[in-house]
Amino acid sequence: MIDLAAFLLFLGAALVIAITPGPGIMFVAARTLAGGRAEGLGCTLGTGLGGLVHVAAGAAGVSALVLASAEAFTLLKIAGALYLVWIGIRIWREAGTVVPLPQAGLAPRPRSGFRDGIVVEALNPKTAAFFLAFIPQFVDPAGAVAAQFVLLGTISVVLNTAVDALVVVWAARVRDGAARRPGLIRRLRQASGGAMVALGLALAAARRPAS
Repeated sequence: MIDLAAFLLFLGAALVIAITPGPGIMFVAARTLAGGRAEGLGCTLGTGLGGLVHVAAGAAGVSALVLASAEAFTLLKIAGALYLVWIGIRIWREAGTVVPLPQAGLAPRPRSGFRDGIVVEALNPKTAAFFLAFIPQFVDPAGAVAAQFVLLGTISVVLNTAVDALVVVWAARVRDGAARRPGLIRRLRQASGGAMVALGLALAAARRPAS
């Protein structure tokens, strides 16, 4: 079993990590500014599910195998980077089109955000590296290691998802405030597309953690 003091220390550290601005927060904020609240929330749920994929893989030892192989790490990294760049280019190209706004009563695109969130997070080897470097510090080796890893990993994902949801609410308010200014909406979407491309390039430049 996990020691109570170690568990409380884990919660504090995981919360600090969750609220620290990083690629995940930038991703959901950019998608919200580009497509609205529903798309942002869909993206947030998708990244949460993608995070759980890494938790399950880490508990099963799959992530460790991927990180131990330079070829597997590079393949996963490039796939995730290309997907992010593709999303960014798509958002940039669509920046000048008329976007359905909440007050127009038209359907948003939460499914698109959900799908993209899963793919981007599941293909991010840096997430796998984070879980494998962070969570084992709080696992009791004398207990059920895999079960502890899943528990702590799930808590970490939930905290990250909750913070991302708050970011979505904030970004949606910014976007709604610009609803009557099409030029500003276009610039926000272009900035969002640029942010996606930048995240993709950053992921492509990521190095495999030293063993």
